[in-house]
Amino acid sequence: MKTNLEPEKRNWPRENAKTHGLNQNVKGRSDLVPLKSLLRSALCALCVLLWQSALAGVHYVDVNSTNATPPYTNWATAATNIQDAVDAAVAADEVVVTNGAYRLRNIQYKAVTVVDKPLSVRSVNGPQFTTIDGNSGSRCAYLTNGASLCGFTLTNGSSSLGAGVLCESATAVASNCIITGNSAYIVGIGGGAYSGTLNNCTLASNSALNGGHGGGAAYSTLNNCTLSGNSGSGAAYCTLNNCTLSGNTGLNGGYPSYQILGGGAYNSTLNNCTLSGNSADFGGGAYDCTLNNCTLTGNTADYGGGGAGSCTLSNCIVYFNTAQVGANYDSASPLNYCCTTPQPTNGFGSITNTPLFVDTNGWANLRLQPSSPCINAGNNSYVTNATDLDGNPRISGGIVDIGAYEYQWPQLTIAPSGPNVLLTWPTNNAGYDYTGFTLQSTTNLVSPVVWSTNSPAPVVIAGQNTVTSPIIGGQKFYRLVQ
Repeated sequence: MKTNLEPEKRNWPRENAKTHGLNQNVKGRSDLVPLKSLLRSALCALCVLLWQSALAGVHYVDVNSTNATPPYTNWATAATNIQDAVDAAVAADEVVVTNGAYRLRNIQYKAVTVVDKPLSVRSVNGPQFTTIDGNSGSRCAYLTNGASLCGFTLTNGSSSLGAGVLCESATAVASNCIITGNSAYIVGIGGGAYSGTLNNCTLASNSALNGGHGGGAAYSTLNNCTLSGNSGSGAAYCTLNNCTLSGNTGLNGGYPSYQILGGGAYNSTLNNCTLSGNSADFGGGAYDCTLNNCTLTGNTADYGGGGAGSCTLSNCIVYFNTAQVGANYDSASPLNYCCTTPQPTNGFGSITNTPLFVDTNGWANLRLQPSSPCINAGNNSYVTNATDLDGNPRISGGIVDIGAYEYQWPQLTIAPSGPNVLLTWPTNNAGYDYTGFTLQSTTNLVSPVVWSTNSPAPVVIAGQNTVTSPIIGGQKFYRLVQ
């Protein structure tokens, strides 16, 4: 059956038609803006953006500068303190700081450095050489929304809120900073940091005093950070991704019992983290937290929940912790697909086998041995991050491992080389020792498969086990076994 399609009848302008008639119709309508005007406005807006980007300035700071001249746009006229350069800058500018210790110059700021506009402040050579010192009398730094601070040591800060760094919101970012020796007083909150996002930072020996919380950090998001030796809990009311928490002591829970709670973390969410050597009255590792793919070992509680107290744990290793009651976890903690002992009755899918870490001496290496029962024993529905604590793929063998580290199987690479084929696999990777793996081959994958050990033995070349095999005969299949 044929269908007759009638062309749509519209009075479209011809390709070579003049446009003045169309423009006339547009001008006759008050609800439309001529196309030329729209294009002109868009081009003007683009020009403004490009102009603003081109004008984004750089301001320099050198504590030893002898010719400080605003606006400090080169090293010859560099400011002698960070605050002067920040004050001379505008939004989107950059303040670059060279080596030295920078201290409070103006008491009105109540902080050594107040970044009160969205700009970047960075050091030239990193936190080992560039320090912001609160001199035990003021906060080290304040960051407004959209501001960033990179590559500083923040120390000797003192304030009731965010003694090391106080951030206005999560859009304020501190990166590659060492935040150490700061104290939040008068029921202090956030000895090291309050709010904000912290990336690749070390928070050590900070404190939240007088019943405060978050000795290391409070109300912050921490990514790839190390928290150690903080008092008042390593982190409180935080989200932590791929972090290491060790040797922290808990916060004072206050009246009426004044119990010390959550040595490593309190009321926080932790993903792919290790918690070891932390201590508290209850919840030596963590208290009132949600933990996914974490490893809790060697933590201590004076009373209950050596590893975890009142926590929800999934895909976690909770082993080798101590407490009077509930050495690894207390009765208020549900555990799903965890490795712990005794067998939990609250939750499902857990195992009690010893996890088999690479090195438990001082909890030096909490990665898994290749024979660990935790490998491929977790549940993928609890996976929150794409990578593990090492930055390797979080799921390596189809099913996620239990704990903070995903076992990384050695990858066998096969490549032709003239009349031969080169078979290579690494000798080690991210702390995993691949000695003991043997190369095997077979000519047929149909059951029953007969595998034979390949010869000659591998030769180590540039960190790779290498076997050279001549290309002869029929097809051949290879595998690594341990």
